[in-house]
Amino acid sequence: MNRAGRTGLTLVATLAAGAAGYWAGQRAIVRPPIPWLHAIPWLESPASGPADPKRAPSGAVIYYRDPDGQPVYSAEPRKTAAGREFIAVHASEDISFDDKPKGQAEAPAPTTVEPKMVLYYRNPMGLPDTSPVPKKDSMGMDYIPVYAGEDEDGSTVKIAPGKLQRTGVRTETVSDRVIIRQVRVPGTVQPDERNISVVTVPADSYVGKVENVTTGDRVRKGQPLLQLRSPDIAAAAIQFQINPDSEGARRRLANYAVPPEMIDEIVRTHQVPLAFTWYAPRDGVVLIRNATEGMKMAAGDVLFRIADLSSVWVLADVPEYALANVEPGQSATIRVRSLPGRTFRGRVALIYPQVNRETRTTKVRIAIPNPDGLLHPDMYADVEIAAGGGDPVLAVPDSAVIDTGTHQVVILDKGDGRFEPRKVQIGAQGGGYTEIRDGIAAGDRVVVAANFLIDAESNLKSALSGMGSPETKP
Repeated sequence: MNRAGRTGLTLVATLAAGAAGYWAGQRAIVRPPIPWLHAIPWLESPASGPADPKRAPSGAVIYYRDPDGQPVYSAEPRKTAAGREFIAVHASEDISFDDKPKGQAEAPAPTTVEPKMVLYYRNPMGLPDTSPVPKKDSMGMDYIPVYAGEDEDGSTVKIAPGKLQRTGVRTETVSDRVIIRQVRVPGTVQPDERNISVVTVPADSYVGKVENVTTGDRVRKGQPLLQLRSPDIAAAAIQFQINPDSEGARRRLANYAVPPEMIDEIVRTHQVPLAFTWYAPRDGVVLIRNATEGMKMAAGDVLFRIADLSSVWVLADVPEYALANVEPGQSATIRVRSLPGRTFRGRVALIYPQVNRETRTTKVRIAIPNPDGLLHPDMYADVEIAAGGGDPVLAVPDSAVIDTGTHQVVILDKGDGRFEPRKVQIGAQGGGYTEIRDGIAAGDRVVVAANFLIDAESNLKSALSGMGSPETKP
């Protein structure tokens, strides 16, 4: 080749190299993509190497996106209306807006990700129907895949976090607490039997003057009530008047209930009165007055019945089945219908030792103060007895217990969205809590809201696990 030819070839090569360098700088690639330039040895850069292949996605599949770029996403594998599979988005492909700290190196991604093995597909509506291959139900909904590791046993249920939030599942930690059960029963107000006095006729007598005292009046101790004229009492008084030093004569008058004041008057005046005055034996309220001036009364007839109502009893009718929870000393709250908004507090004083045959209830006595006299005998009362209150016991909220009629179940939170029904033995109930005697331990977490949804899905899984035919379960 002559000199002119070599010069032209060199010029062409120089221009080509310059053009390739400019194009590579603009496209930010390492190796120029022009094939014929590879044949020129001096254009190959020693420091440059082949381009890095695209990094393979890593991490778990967090959701699936529409293959056509539509803003449609799914937590489960699905297809478009045209039958195209949604594209899986791994954790390394998800967009993150968090700034990485300076100097923090990105963790190397694993070269391979083992896909989860699908065991079978279950009906999306919870029906007892499974399939070994993907399929749709009669409404066109895709069957839900069940992966390996999710089907631990026939009762454990695994629920995605998003579904837990939508269903409103809430859990609480099991702990020891005192169970207080409110026993609500009817009752009536009655006078304290120890504060009742009865004025009776000691012998056949005629009623003389009766003081202005009637039923419902308050009387004071020593206040005159009435006068009696009795031949038997008069004869005993005459004998005592003749021989006032006779102990027998004085005792005979005392046996006729003649007041000491009348006996002293006979000793002082040496005279027997025509009528004997009877006085009030205590402070209180007149409950009964049977005395009428001029009437004849036999020995033992009741003239007055007087009760001190500064403290009263409330007799509550406790059913036989609740009697084991009631003990003396427990606090009680009493409300009467005639005093709305008012409450009276007392304590259980006595449990009567007999059960009524007709009502199957037992009387429970509650003593309460009544200084203002607002509570009257035979008033109807609503009684609440705070039964229980002994030692702390293992307890869960009432809503955590599912009663099937033959046994009781709680849903145990095992973490990571896994739940397991657990059969328990319950005890006392009260105050919104139920005692658990066996089945769980302190520190366990149980579901207290939406537990019936988890229990329904668990029962479904138990039913499916018992189907061994190839048509229903792979």
